[in-house]
Amino acid sequence: MEKTEFIRMIANSLGLTTSSVKNTIQLLDEGSTIPFISRYRKEATGGLDEVNIADIQKQYKKLNDLASRKESILQSIEEQGKLTPELKAKILASWDPNEVEDLYLPYKKRKKSKADVARENGLEPLAKIIMSQRATDIFGAASRYLNEKIRSEDEAVSGAKDIIAEWVSEDQSIREMLRNTVRKHGVLVSKVVPKKKDEAEKYKDYFEFSEVLNKCPSHRFLAINRGSNEELLRMSISIDDDRALQMIENKFIRSHGIEADLISESIEDSYKRLIFPSIETQILNESKEKADDEAIRVFGVNLSQLLMAAPLGQKEVLAIDPGFRTGCKVVCLDSNGGFLEYATIFPHAPQNDVSEATAILKNLVYKYDIKAIAIGNGTASRETKSIVAGIRFDSKLEIYVVNESGASIYSASDVAREEFPDKDVTVRGSISIGRRLLDPLAELVKIDAKSIGVGQYQHDVHQNKLKEELDNSVISCVNRVGVNLNTASKHLLTYISGLGPALAQNIVNYRTSNGDFTDIKHLKKVPRLGEKAFEQAAGFLRIRNGKNPLDNTGVHPESYHIVEKMASVAGTDINSFLKTTELKKKINLQDFVTGTTGLPTLQDII
Repeated sequence: MEKTEFIRMIANSLGLTTSSVKNTIQLLDEGSTIPFISRYRKEATGGLDEVNIADIQKQYKKLNDLASRKESILQSIEEQGKLTPELKAKILASWDPNEVEDLYLPYKKRKKSKADVARENGLEPLAKIIMSQRATDIFGAASRYLNEKIRSEDEAVSGAKDIIAEWVSEDQSIREMLRNTVRKHGVLVSKVVPKKKDEAEKYKDYFEFSEVLNKCPSHRFLAINRGSNEELLRMSISIDDDRALQMIENKFIRSHGIEADLISESIEDSYKRLIFPSIETQILNESKEKADDEAIRVFGVNLSQLLMAAPLGQKEVLAIDPGFRTGCKVVCLDSNGGFLEYATIFPHAPQNDVSEATAILKNLVYKYDIKAIAIGNGTASRETKSIVAGIRFDSKLEIYVVNESGASIYSASDVAREEFPDKDVTVRGSISIGRRLLDPLAELVKIDAKSIGVGQYQHDVHQNKLKEELDNSVISCVNRVGVNLNTASKHLLTYISGLGPALAQNIVNYRTSNGDFTDIKHLKKVPRLGEKAFEQAAGFLRIRNGKNPLDNTGVHPESYHIVEKMASVAGTDINSFLKTTELKKKINLQDFVTGTTGLPTLQDII
């Protein structure tokens, strides 16, 4: 029942059909990846894209996590002997995390409170008398509760008020009402910590700052939050306290006189000491999560754009990692990104040896028949480009400025040491710059995505969520493009649907021992690569000049028989069918629709 309920809730939340959500969850549970489901299971999902499928996966996980939390809460309350059928029904029926925690609040293990002390001193009956609001002589009633710890009527009434304050704070409807008030009308307030004004200069825009919380953009919220975490700013939420107190009083006060006054005092104490600090923390956490999600989304989009930048292709490249005092590090790469030669030139101050730098560059360009020059966009980039652009080479060369973010991270990494064990970090950095021009995707997958520099506040947002989003962006890009099974590095293969680091390494080892793959089915010979991994990965791998030309397409092996049938109907062989647009246009896709293969798959095949 729970899974059916999840499917209904997710479908309503995302505006999707229940069948699409149900089938997607089933595929995910079976171990299918998002790229595979999106590309090869369109009939099952109703054509959902990767974003839809990722959203379903996230919501399904959240609901499962909440279900586990509810189980532990019910167990905790039951162990205390306080779980009533009504409370159990309320907890089971709720799928709002805040509401669930509100219901659990009275039973949560905590430090001894002022109300707990008052109860131990026997004052709960007095609190109930006050709350009954029956015009009782309260101080007369309080005299009956005096003991060795409660010496006066004032002490007794004060203790009873502590109990009432806790009752008010544990009221779920009051908390929900206040949460909604803060969400709609709360104002985010930021003030500088007076003693740290000089130290906090970078946050001067937020020294005396306020903005309606639900209109505060994510980057501004994260900036203030960082200042708060560094204890340079004080961050808070402000609402109309008088109006909030009036709303609470309207629920609890039904009389006039001393009881109403005592309850009003208890409500004010509860609001300031218990309720609002808790609600403020909840809403700040909620706002932080929203700001994180938006910042992380931007990270993902920017990373995808960087990874999907058009590759230069197989051309000889000269790459320059520019610098002033320490010089510019130059490497030459062959058309496959293989290292050829390294040099250092000093065209900038203090050496200003432009003539020697020019001679070295001209010699390298001629020696290796260089077709393009890549210049890193860091320090001295513009100055280096200006000098290079002024050199008259024998042939026209394209000059590109390449994003070098993370190149230094790569150059000191295990990956770089494994690729170039005998090269200095400066050489490795230049090689990375050149390879980024040749094939951005293949090179950038070797670097931790957080180091590529594609967004703001990367250290402030939820780190696991950021890693998941960036990994998904890389996976999406790699699988969208597909990779050459015989040339892809293990780092690139790692991101192919269904593989991962271990199987990627096994593929490289198998390739090294047995030579190039000539048939996609031979992938099954790789140790530990079973049917499921083959199903998930095969459609995203390419074999050029193999036995079957379909191995170099995005058609999944499970659909090869369909293409073969199409070619037969067209009266030709597979090769001709693949290469001739007119033959494909003559195919009536409806003739190939079956119970398992629909038009979406057939259109993709064509």
